[in-house]
Amino acid sequence: MKVPLLDLKIQNEALRGEVNAAIAKVLDSNGFILGAEVKALEEELADYCQTKYAIGCASGTDALLLALMALDVSQGDEVITTPYSFFSTVSAITRLGATPVFVDIDPQTYNLDISQIEAKITEKTKAIQPVHLYGQCAAMEDLRRISEKYNVPLIEDAAQAIGAEENGKRAGAGSEVGCFSFYPSKNLGGMGDGGFMTTNDEALAQKLFALRVHGSEERYYHKYVGLNSRLDALQAAILRVKLPHLDSWSEKRKQNADNYRKLFTDAGLTEEITLPFERENGRHIYNQFVIRVPKQRDELKQFLAECEIGADVYYPVSLHLQECFMYLGYGENDFPESERASRETLAIPIYPELTIEQQEFVIEKIAQFIHSH
Repeated sequence: MKVPLLDLKIQNEALRGEVNAAIAKVLDSNGFILGAEVKALEEELADYCQTKYAIGCASGTDALLLALMALDVSQGDEVITTPYSFFSTVSAITRLGATPVFVDIDPQTYNLDISQIEAKITEKTKAIQPVHLYGQCAAMEDLRRISEKYNVPLIEDAAQAIGAEENGKRAGAGSEVGCFSFYPSKNLGGMGDGGFMTTNDEALAQKLFALRVHGSEERYYHKYVGLNSRLDALQAAILRVKLPHLDSWSEKRKQNADNYRKLFTDAGLTEEITLPFERENGRHIYNQFVIRVPKQRDELKQFLAECEIGADVYYPVSLHLQECFMYLGYGENDFPESERASRETLAIPIYPELTIEQQEFVIEKIAQFIHSH
């Protein structure tokens, strides 16, 4: 039995007719950049994310960069963030000449350890940028209190967390700017690159709308030095077909997660393997189902590959140890929880169309490996 880490074929095939019709509508309009489809998607996303505004852009990476630009982050500024995330979380900060100031992660959630943040705030701190990793919100209410105490804005890296919640508040709704990705592997994925930002601040929204089109509010008149980061109408049309299905897909991921918990427990694997932690009063959308394997993680990954089961490591090298960030002066053991997560975590299949039989096969093979080592 083959079990890929992600299989988009079933989902896309089920929507083929609607997607083809949406693409044909854009082809007939001959409007391929921004336009009516993007505007309609933005309105639907703002409603979904419980925010006043949503602003489409070219990628999740650009969403982060534009958010930082909108808050005037520049040379000499500091942005507090996590060393355990995808590369763009930090590259967007350094692109503007600012300095990422790392805070270690909570070993249960893999999100920022809130207790360490205040000690890192200085007069140079321009923003705090938490990441909602794997589909679970960081402790936004606690972060909001810190933000207000020190008058430092929040930028949510919610690339993996559309629809995730803390006490009923959606990811992207509790900060100055929320940043999202439409990369195909996301719960709401396009058929190419794309991203968007959310905000409740009208002035910030207008600035973000301008920054994504070269800083222009009126064609050929430039208020800011912005980016060329516009969302394609074709992607918007496809995403509008998918958005009404998002909650059912996320709920199916949650059902798969719950079933995994039972299967791991029934197989007697919970002493050797740590399962994902769910915060109370939250909604985890399970963009990834990440287990901890303290012993022989890489060997297990290789064994699963030999069994034609997809598994991957997010992320094998903490950002503070990446070659391109050596100039920051960090070294090994500076962020021990982040480094330990890089050594021990492994993502296994969780996509909505995953069958119970496939999950049982995954657990059977993990048990076979664990019990033979």
